Amino acid sequence: MIDSHTHLDFCEPPNAELVAEALAAGVTKILTVGTDASSSRDALAAAAEFAAVFAAVGHHPNNATGFSGADRAELRELASDPLCHAVGETGFDQYRDGAPLEDQRLAFEAQIEIAAELGKPLIIHTRDADDLSIDTLRERAEGVRVILHCFTMPTRLEECLAEGWWISFAGNVTYPKATELAEAAALVPDDRLLVETDAPYLTPQLRRRERNRPANVVHTAEFVAAKRGVDYASFDQMIERNAAELFGW
Repeated sequence: MIDSHTHLDFCEPPNAELVAEALAAGVTKILTVGTDASSSRDALAAAAEFAAVFAAVGHHPNNATGFSGADRAELRELASDPLCHAVGETGFDQYRDGAPLEDQRLAFEAQIEIAAELGKPLIIHTRDADDLSIDTLRERAEGVRVILHCFTMPTRLEECLAEGWWISFAGNVTYPKATELAEAAALVPDDRLLVETDAPYLTPQLRRRERNRPANVVHTAEFVAAKRGVDYASFDQMIERNAAELFGW
C-alpha cells in the first residue's frame, strides 16, 4: 500500500519510528509533502535518508502571505531535486484566515508553472474554495497531472474526473457522517484513485482518538476497497500501480 500524502515533519514520533511502523503494516512507499521552503527541505532530507520515503515540495495556501519571486525561485530549485516527485501542496483555502487570497493565487499559479515546466504532478489543497480551485486549474493547468488531495468535493466528482484529475481519499472518508464522500470513493475509476493519511491529521475512524500516522493508510484503504466491493489484495495492487505511474518511482 502507498501513503500518497503525509507530513512526516508534523508527526510527533521520529521519522525512523514512523517509517518502520508503516513498513511493518505493509506500506511500501510514503510521499511526505512540504508546506513551505523549510518543510520542503525536510521532506527532501527524509527522502534522502529512507528508501521508502519520497518528497513533494510546495507552498501551502495558508503559508502564502507575501509570496514573492524569491519564494518562487527557491521552490523551483527545490522541485528540481531528483528526490522530489511532485509539486505542492498548493491551492486555495478560505476556511482559515491564513493568507490573503491574492497571495494564495500567486503561490498557486507559480506552482502550476513549476509543475508544468518540470513535468511533475501537482498536489492540490482546496478548502471552502472549490470554484476558485477548479476554475484556476482549468484555466492554467492544462497538461499538468493534478491530484486532488484529501478529496472533499463529492458533488463535483464528475467534473473533476472529466478533467482527468486524480482523486485521493484520506481518513475522513471513513467517518460515519461522510456518506457522500464514501459513495464518491466507490465511483472513481480504477486508474484515477489514490489513498493517503494526511498525517498527523484526519485519523481513520478505527484510530480516531490518536494522531494520525502513515501506517494508518491501510485502514483507509481497507474501507475504500470494501466500498468498491473488491478484495484488499487487488485494491493494493491497483493503488501501487497508480502511484508508480503518477509519481514515477
